[in-house]
Amino acid sequence: MVFSSITFLFYFLPLVLLFYFIFHKKGRNVVLLIASLFFYFYGEPKYIIVLILSCVLNYWFGKRIEKDRKHAKSYLIVNLILNFGMLFYFKYFNFVIQNINGLFHTDFSILSIVMPIGISFFTFQATSYTIDIYRQKVSSAKNLWTFATYLALFPQLIAGPIVRYETVSEELEHRQETKQEVAQGIQRFIIGLSKKVLIANVIGELIAILTDLNTTTVLATWVTAIAITLQLYFDFSGYSDMAIGLGLMFGFHFLENFNYPLIAKSITDFWHRWHISLSSWFKDYVYIPLGGNRKGKLRQYWNILIVWLLTGLWHGANWNFIFWGLYFAVFLILEKAFLKDYLTKHPIFAHTYTFLLIIVSFVIFHFEDLNTLGQFLKNMFGFGHIAFSNVETIYYLRSYGIVLILAIVAMTPIKKVIEQLTKKARWKKRIDRIEPFYYIILFLMCIAFLVDESFNPFLYFRF
Repeated sequence: MVFSSITFLFYFLPLVLLFYFIFHKKGRNVVLLIASLFFYFYGEPKYIIVLILSCVLNYWFGKRIEKDRKHAKSYLIVNLILNFGMLFYFKYFNFVIQNINGLFHTDFSILSIVMPIGISFFTFQATSYTIDIYRQKVSSAKNLWTFATYLALFPQLIAGPIVRYETVSEELEHRQETKQEVAQGIQRFIIGLSKKVLIANVIGELIAILTDLNTTTVLATWVTAIAITLQLYFDFSGYSDMAIGLGLMFGFHFLENFNYPLIAKSITDFWHRWHISLSSWFKDYVYIPLGGNRKGKLRQYWNILIVWLLTGLWHGANWNFIFWGLYFAVFLILEKAFLKDYLTKHPIFAHTYTFLLIIVSFVIFHFEDLNTLGQFLKNMFGFGHIAFSNVETIYYLRSYGIVLILAIVAMTPIKKVIEQLTKKARWKKRIDRIEPFYYIILFLMCIAFLVDESFNPFLYFRF
């Protein structure tokens, strides 16, 4: 079940909200837990056991790590082996076997393994929980049901953001739902739904059309590359907005996951703004434990390389994701080595350089077949022996021009300009009057698009 579906919007969510607010506060976690398990079961019936097993194991290890400090490190190591062993089996086992077969000309069998939805997200959440208990940053959950509610919480279960236990530990036990925050949650959800349905899905249609053209052009490849970047941003940031909005409806305050990353002034700045919960997870649980920047420049560069190799692998068991991670590692190292000062002094160049690198990065991210990726990059940079443009390219560019312009405007902090206007007395009353109609119209437009279209995937759904 995805958030941008009629089933979720008109059946699942209204029923969950109804039962949630009917129940007394002490029973609301039970409602959320049952709803979350059903939500996961609806999408992955046979793999619900994986999620339940992760809940039970990590809760038990969290308790043992907290109570038995003498053997806490041993418990943590076993816990990490089990968590990442499960992730490795479902996500990377066949990838490793395929590469062994290719490298050594062996014939090991490929298993019929389907990766459970969201396993990368809930594995990282569970791991951060036990590590933070070991570091004595948080206390363990008081009971299994509370911890299971945290790990399985449906707003962020299948595609993040990666919510750490310390962020919501207090709210799991003592939270106050208010009418104002429920209203804010609904507004935030509608904004995310609009990003997904009105922008990402439509741009996805353009990508499908352009990649299927019989005769491609240099211009078509660049439009496709920009469209891929915009689609991924609005798809994933839209999902994060919906997750944060749902959290507010139930009294939870999830941390922001995106901060206008496509206007970044360096690759370093980009990763301070993009998928913040993931980059901060790798920083706190991998980069800093490896030594961070405390052991000299060469060691720092090595640590960056390891972190971004793992970041690439986290996104998928395929070589394009590995190359994607290493691609970012190279530019992060170059910026730390000598580019940082130059980018600071030349802001126009910095933004242009960053946006172009981001576009190329998501082309690498998009094409899992390396031959297709290589040919696409050749075409982008004029080495594919193709025309710069043709009538067909111009036709589709004009047809989807409005949504591309809208997406480019929406990737900027225009919302902050509007917020500044609302603070002025003469504008505030007018905006307050029309704001409810704005959200109603957006929601109705989303429903119209959902009823009318079949293209509605979540790009991060299987991470």
